Amino acid sequence: MSFTSPFAHARALLPALVLIGAVPLACAQNPSSVRSMTGVDQKLVGIEGLGAISFPNSGSASAQESFYRGVLLLHSFEYGSAADAFREAQLMDPDFAMAYWGEAMTYNHSLWAQHDGEAGKEVLERLAPSPDARRAKAGSDREKRFMDAVEILYGHDGSKTERDDAYMQAMRSLHEAYPDDDEATAFYALSILGTKNGARDFATYMRAAALVLPVFERNPNHPGAAHYIIHSFDDPIHAPLGLPAARAYSEIAPGAAHAQHMTSHIFVALGMWDETVAANIRASDVQDTENEKNGGRPNVCGHYSSWLQYGYLQLGETTKAEELMDRCYERVKGEARYGEWAYFTSMRARQVVDTQDWTAAERWSVDVDRVPDDEEVVGYGSPRQRYQITDALAELQLGDDSKAKALVASRRPVSPGMAFQINDLAGLIAIHNGQRDKGIELLKQAAAAEDALPLEYGPPEPIQPAHEVLGAALLKLGRNAEAADAFGRALERTPRRAVAATGLRRSGLARDTGETR
Repeated sequence: MSFTSPFAHARALLPALVLIGAVPLACAQNPSSVRSMTGVDQKLVGIEGLGAISFPNSGSASAQESFYRGVLLLHSFEYGSAADAFREAQLMDPDFAMAYWGEAMTYNHSLWAQHDGEAGKEVLERLAPSPDARRAKAGSDREKRFMDAVEILYGHDGSKTERDDAYMQAMRSLHEAYPDDDEATAFYALSILGTKNGARDFATYMRAAALVLPVFERNPNHPGAAHYIIHSFDDPIHAPLGLPAARAYSEIAPGAAHAQHMTSHIFVALGMWDETVAANIRASDVQDTENEKNGGRPNVCGHYSSWLQYGYLQLGETTKAEELMDRCYERVKGEARYGEWAYFTSMRARQVVDTQDWTAAERWSVDVDRVPDDEEVVGYGSPRQRYQITDALAELQLGDDSKAKALVASRRPVSPGMAFQINDLAGLIAIHNGQRDKGIELLKQAAAAEDALPLEYGPPEPIQPAHEVLGAALLKLGRNAEAADAFGRALERTPRRAVAATGLRRSGLARDTGETR
């Protein structure tokens, strides 16, 4: 038996692509200027801990430090701190149009599908009451084009998708008018990524990468270039191309929590668990220090703690993962925001599934009515749905199918991601009740449905990847060759994931499949 990876051809090309795309970081570690494609020297301005860029502007000398700090933070998606910096620049120079441009940009989080139109409009109206009046305050044609573009985000009719597309076209015009301007290029690349609102689309993401790779080569301290390269290559097929930027980004911007975390997007995609853990420890430390400074509380049910827990689980460091889980549990037993509930239910699911300790769900249980629900939610379910699926799966694995049956019967899936999880439960119920062929067929349907979805980034968001569920069921039935194929397929979507790798070894066919992880 031989396992043929659906990604084998693409992965076979990667060594050559890495040689083409890798950035020669040794060429200029701390340049004071960079030379453009046409030989124009651009003076770099750096802020300690955030990176260095060249962004000539018409603001007063007193506003420059705050403005540059704002742009550097903006490139690292530190939106709150960036807004503070741009407001400082406005105080120094109340008519500085680009300081208002920058603050308005902090309310459009395109890769997170978030947009606060009212906040963005309020910022622009503080500069002047109309687009024409605001444009008149811009000090150059280049600055006027930046202002024209941001006006589209907050004053353009139509849907968010239409605004994002129109904004991207405006940024393309700016880039084409000023091809030597690395800031125009970087923000144009981000606008390309933003047209997909975080959904993976290889062709779109490669267009963005083609723009920012040369920027990163000219200026290895550019936080936006490194950041957007990582986003462009953030999947198991292309991740090797993003590794130079991931290794560099944490050194470019040690003062930005998101920069420290963002490196782990590439590390997770490559199954580099030690690096994943280290990156998210740094991110959590930077974030908690900032929160403490601003009178906030530690983020124990959040993005960085969730990814850190996942890294510990893949390394088999379950005690450290449990400590993170306990801290998050204490938070939700008190007053918790929706986002904290979302991360709690996700972390709880991973703790149960990735340790295969089906009794652990009870250890971190709460009153299900306290868990937020949203019938209109898309993706892989609301916090309550995730919580209920974890309970149903855990009890089913322990021999009680009542919760799983009730969930399958009552829950109408609201998205493809939810649908295949319900199919998985239905398949496991059938196997539990002796209907093995029917159960395996349902699990195969769930796996096929998962294959039809775009590759996700980061830890798998479904409670357990569908091919992994299928492989475990086949292994229990003694169908080892089929199990090996299923686990191999799972590892292509989630490289070096511990549960799938262990299942593949237990199938006894790891050597035949070429599994070298």
